Amino acid sequence: MMRRLLPLLLVLAGLAGCGARAEAGGRLPIVAAFYPLQFVSERVGGDLVQVVNLTKPGAEPHDVELSPRQVARIVDARVAVYLHGFQPAVDAAIAQNAERQGYDVSGAVSLLHADEAEGQEAEGHEGHDHGDEATDPHVWLDPVRLAAIGDGLAERLATTDPAHAADYRARAATLHRQLTELDAEFAAGLATCARRELVTSHTAFHYLADRYHLTQVGITGVDPEAEPSPRRLAEVAAEARAHGTTTIFFETLVSPKVAETIAREAGATTAVLDPLEGLTDPDADYFSVMRANLAALTTALGCGT
Repeated sequence: MMRRLLPLLLVLAGLAGCGARAEAGGRLPIVAAFYPLQFVSERVGGDLVQVVNLTKPGAEPHDVELSPRQVARIVDARVAVYLHGFQPAVDAAIAQNAERQGYDVSGAVSLLHADEAEGQEAEGHEGHDHGDEATDPHVWLDPVRLAAIGDGLAERLATTDPAHAADYRARAATLHRQLTELDAEFAAGLATCARRELVTSHTAFHYLADRYHLTQVGITGVDPEAEPSPRRLAEVAAEARAHGTTTIFFETLVSPKVAETIAREAGATTAVLDPLEGLTDPDADYFSVMRANLAALTTALGCGT
C-alpha cells in the first residue's frame, strides 16, 4: 500500500517542502524515525538543528505509517536518521525519495541476531529484516552502542554541515561520556543479583541482557504484537517458577494482559520495563527512563542484597 502511494506523496512533498525549511528557522532540518533517534539527534545537534520525530508520542513505532506531510519532511530533511529494517514504511520512503539524506544508524554498531545471544529464549523470532538475517532492532537499550550511534551521527552531521563540525563532535563527546556513566551505573547495579532471569512480555531487552549478563526469557519474540501460544505461556510460567522469578515485566505501549496471565500462574507480580520505543511521559527522557528501568531491575532481581 505504502509503495503504491509514494509517487503521489512525492508530488505532495513538493508543496510542503518549502514550509518545512521555513519552519526550521535556519537550523539544519533533521527527521528521526522514532524517539531514541530523536534523542540522539537533539543531543548531538543542539540548537543547530531542528528535529522532527516521525513517530507520534505514545504510538507503537514498529508499524508506523507515514502521512504525506511526513514524507515531505523526509524529502526536505538534510539528514533522515533511521534504523533500517525496523520501520518498513520509513525504509521505503527513504529508499525511494531521500536515499542521499538517509543515515542508517545500524552502520555504526554491530546488531545482534534475533536469537543470537545466549539465553535469549522466545517463541517466534520474527526479527525485522536487516540484510540476509533477522536482527533485533532494540539496539538503543545498550548505552554503549547508543554512544557509538551518537559518534557516528556527529560525523554525518559534520560532513553535511562542515562549518559546525566541531560543535557536533563536542556534543557527541559529551553524550558519549554521559552514556558511559549510565553504563557504569547499570554494570554496578546489576553486578550481584539473587536472580539473573529477566522475564519480559516480548524480547525487546536482548541488548540490555547481553551487555549486563542477564538471561532474557521472552513470552513472545521481537514483535510486540505477536500472540503467544498456550504452550509458550505454560513454558514461561514453569520457567519462572523454577527460577523463583518474582516479577514479570510488561512494557509501555503494549497491553499488560499476557504478563499478568504469566504472573498469576507463577505466583509473581508485574512491573513496567520500558523499551524506550517512545515516550509516554512528556517530562521524561532517555536517561530518566533508563534509570527507572535500572531501579525496576534491581528490585525484581534482588540485586545488591
